Amino acid sequence: MSKIQFITGGAASGKTRWAITYYQACDNVLYLCMSKELDKEIADRIEYNSKKNGIEWTIIKDVQNPAEHIDRNKFTIFDGLGAYVSREMYAACPNPEEMTEEQKKEIEKSIIEKLTSLIETVKEINGELLIITIEPGFSVCPEKREQRLFREILGTVNQRIANICTDVYLSASGIQFKIK
Repeated sequence: MSKIQFITGGAASGKTRWAITYYQACDNVLYLCMSKELDKEIADRIEYNSKKNGIEWTIIKDVQNPAEHIDRNKFTIFDGLGAYVSREMYAACPNPEEMTEEQKKEIEKSIIEKLTSLIETVKEINGELLIITIEPGFSVCPEKREQRLFREILGTVNQRIANICTDVYLSASGIQFKIK
């Protein structure tokens, strides 16, 4: 049976470290990095675990359509939902200051559909997926409308995706708490 996990928490709270450690001894893990570059500390941790355990991971950076990369990998890490939401938001509306409520809803819907497709693809191969995100509700309300829109979109996406995941974890100060 497939397992879809979701880990949320503040910035630098240990989410990615935990995800990499969770799969450290698993071979053939697919690491989907939503950013253009992989953080050096993360790359070093993956390389260390790979050498230590004699395993090999596939790392794909700057992922546009996550579902298209699911193939033979039993385990997939999606890192991170915040970067993905930001990119999708700017692609749909290059000037968020002018975003309408209707555009905001369309962006949320599009992202949720793409993530649902990813989840369904992982389920089809009976795989595991771990989605890493930041928890926007922990921050103060930003002054800039653009930042508030990002926070609102990410918050909505987080809620919808967490609700369809089998397990949800909260990461705080390097400690992960299972909340679902």
